[in-house]
Amino acid sequence: MSKIDDMFLFVQVVKAGGLAVAGRQIGLSPASMTARINAIESNYNTRLLHRTTRKISLTDAGQRFYEACLRVLAEVESAEMLLQNDKGNLNGQLRITAPSDFGRQYVAPALAEFVSQHSAVIPYLHLTDGVVNLIEHGYDLGIRYGNLPDSNLIVRRLASNHRVLVAAPDYLKQHGMPKQPKDLEQHRCLVIERLGEPLNEWRFYSDEGHQTIKVSQALMSNDGAIIRQWALAGAGIAYKSIWDVKGDISSGKLVTILDDFAFGFQESDNKTTGLQITYPSRQYLPKQVTGFIAFFKDYLS
Repeated sequence: MSKIDDMFLFVQVVKAGGLAVAGRQIGLSPASMTARINAIESNYNTRLLHRTTRKISLTDAGQRFYEACLRVLAEVESAEMLLQNDKGNLNGQLRITAPSDFGRQYVAPALAEFVSQHSAVIPYLHLTDGVVNLIEHGYDLGIRYGNLPDSNLIVRRLASNHRVLVAAPDYLKQHGMPKQPKDLEQHRCLVIERLGEPLNEWRFYSDEGHQTIKVSQALMSNDGAIIRQWALAGAGIAYKSIWDVKGDISSGKLVTILDDFAFGFQESDNKTTGLQITYPSRQYLPKQVTGFIAFFKDYLS
């Protein structure tokens, strides 16, 4: 068997969570799977997996090898796709991950329009406000707010962005307009949650310095689109990227608050968080990926 075959088998074992399950998926017996893994470990003189009768787990070396295998297999797939694509046509899978609210408002309609022009492209859109490992989960590209330090990714700026505090006019009519950041302690705040923790420490910057206000969460969700819907319903004050609410502000459905301040929260000290597109650092991107990147940049502009 080639090294590429070994890498594919190893990745399947890790993703399946066991030798027997992976063996059933690729048509090999448990004994054959065990022999193959033993041969791979022997070849590199390194233990890659901790194995018990019930489960497997990666050693430190195994984790590094697994991530390297994902990158190599992605390169192989990219090279194959490059040869398969006709010069004038785009085809193949296109897997994208994006923030929930931004993805619904911008990426989903752009992707539908892109596919209407290139019917042989097979899209998949995954929406989450969490950070996704593109390589591990097999995504071709990700769209995110803020700078991502992962050296394994190429990061390109799509557009400028800044954060705003917003609320519905009915909410402000009932509860009053905050004049200073400290006034938020008396208001109903709509808080995003990340990794089980509320991001309820909101930072404010002005010419006089900065201050941090810990707001009480009237409602909390890990989905930014839900936060926006609650704000539109008059449930409280939301902290959002301008791209998510610019249409609502223009229509008068939401009103900005504390415009004399720049905003941040405990996730980052940055006053602004640009809109970025990221993808695995590989030389030969499939044409449907480069095609969508160019299309989406034009779509946003």
